[in-house]
Amino acid sequence: MNTLLFGMPGGSEWIIILVVVVFLFGGKKIPELMRGLGQGIREFNTAKGSIKSHIEDGMKEPATPPVNTSSTGEESAK
Repeated sequence: MNTLLFGMPGGSEWIIILVVVVFLFGGKKIPELMRGLGQGIREFNTAKGSIKSHIEDGMKEPATPPVNTSSTGEESAK
């Protein structure tokens, strides 16, 4: 028995969804909606690539050795 009740829509479901979208938005608005969706996806991928490059650059930088702040051991004995 399939325990997943809601999966990806099949072929006939996609057709029904497409018809409902056309009725709701009309034929003239759909290209504008898709253009906006494409711009959003493009901006997301650009931001994702930028973050990925920052992380990779940070991993390539050499690690700096820890700085010893105490000049002598005398201060810790006081």
